[in-house]
Amino acid sequence: MNPKLSLVIGILCISFSPIFVKLAGVSPIGSAFYRVFVAWVCLAPFCIIKKKLKVDQKQLLVSIAAGMVFAMDIAVWNISLLKISATVSTLIANLAPVWVGLMSFLFLRKRSGLLFWIGTFIAIAGMVILVGYEHILHMELNTGILLAMLASFFYATYIMITKNIMAGIDVFSFMFYSMLSASIFLLVINGCMHNDIIHLSLKVWLCFIGMGLICQLAGWLTINYSLRYLESTKVSIALLSQTVFAGLLAAFLLHERLGFNEIVGSAIVLGGIAVTFLKPRSRKAEVVV
Repeated sequence: MNPKLSLVIGILCISFSPIFVKLAGVSPIGSAFYRVFVAWVCLAPFCIIKKKLKVDQKQLLVSIAAGMVFAMDIAVWNISLLKISATVSTLIANLAPVWVGLMSFLFLRKRSGLLFWIGTFIAIAGMVILVGYEHILHMELNTGILLAMLASFFYATYIMITKNIMAGIDVFSFMFYSMLSASIFLLVINGCMHNDIIHLSLKVWLCFIGMGLICQLAGWLTINYSLRYLESTKVSIALLSQTVFAGLLAAFLLHERLGFNEIVGSAIVLGGIAVTFLKPRSRKAEVVV
């Protein structure tokens, strides 16, 4: 498949995730469990037949840790989706690149560059407009917004954990162990919360199957495939369009409408995140021949 076409398909697939969660309308932790578990059940036979289960101890431990963090990410994000609009929740969850830059600077002492900080400032300004400065001044932040921000932090942590291991492990092996870890973790959480994840309607089961096959399996396999051939920076910028697609789908399928401040704030946040991915031009490139 053409890598660019694969990327477009992947973005469209993951854009359906908030739609399925809202349509299911049941326990968000249960939705998170089935999204990962259905994908793992479908992937497991392929990994076993193709003998992709052999990994070293470090890769196994990192994959397990990554799976648990990813589980917390989608669980918290699913909860936020039931409290605020799908568009706003998806947008805030895409703040992960900003968190990655901040954590790299604070913990790894890695300089992010001027463009990163400019983009971060723009994204924060957009967040202030989206939420409303009067709510921030009085600490009246919506629970859904806070949960979406927490989800973006978990996803950034997931990126930080996996960014060094992906070059040395087969993507199918990584997905097998990380999704298995996430499934077990979410199953335990559901058990502790006494969530009924069995006696559900046909509509809910279809939503779970859709999340697992379309959003988790097809979505991330096609995105990971495109990463083999396209620059990661370009892929990361393209993934920001998930917010746009999710917004269009929410408007069409869920009849959600955004206010003026949410539209303007969302556009500014997207612009700020895009700036963080820009690379400064070298002085040689600026010389006019």
